[in-house]
This record gives sequence, structure tokens and C-alpha cells, in this order.
Amino acid sequence: MTRRERPLLIYDGDCGFCTASVGFVRRRVPASAEIVAFQDTDLGALGTTRERAAREVLWVDRHGRVSGGAQAAARLLMDAGGAWWPLGAVARVPPVRWIAIGLYRLIAANRHRLPGGTVTCTVPPDPRHP
Repeated sequence: MTRRERPLLIYDGDCGFCTASVGFVRRRVPASAEIVAFQDTDLGALGTTRERAAREVLWVDRHGRVSGGAQAAARLLMDAGGAWWPLGAVARVPPVRWIAIGLYRLIAANRHRLPGGTVTCTVPPDPRHP
């Protein structure tokens, strides 16, 4: 894998809720990550798919490893450092990890109902979790 200069946070640029969430991150979370919509990214070159990116936020670290959903958010917080780092670190350790994953899935499944959400925010079904 190619080593990246900066990690990459990939989100659904067609989703109003996701775009608003990324706006918050850009204003408040001092992460080093490049933040891009999956629609503007060569996902195949990053080792992931459009289906996955439409379902969950993705984090691609400097070594090219891809994390998704709650774990992507945790890695973003850890990358930001400072007071954000412990929040991200705790979200990576069971049982908090399991709670974070469940909460992320609940939010993702209902993002079209949340502030800024529209019908285009509806998450496609995850074939791994019927």
C-alpha cells in the first residue's frame, strides 16, 4: 500500500446530515485529516467501495488501512489530539466500542430524519447486518 501524507476522512457528500457533521468537524476538531466526499474520491484506489462509503464514514490512515463507522470517528478524534484523544481512545475499547458501534448504526440508519437530513441521506441496507 502507498503511504499517505495525511489520513483521509471520507463522507457522503450527498447527505445533508453528513455534510453538516463534517462542517462541525472542520470548525471544531483540529484533526490533520484531509476530508473529502466519497463522490469525489477514487475509492477503489483506497481499497474500499462505493457501497461501503454510502453506508458509513470512512477513515483511511497514513498506511492505507480503512476503518468505518464508529471506529472511523474514534480514529478522527484520536488524530485531533488534545481533549479529543481520550474520547476517541475510549470509543475503541470494549464495552464502549460496542456501544459506539450500536449508536453509530442507529444514527446512520436514521440520518434522513435528523437535522439537515433529506431522502438522499437514506442509508442503503448493509448486507452484513440484515
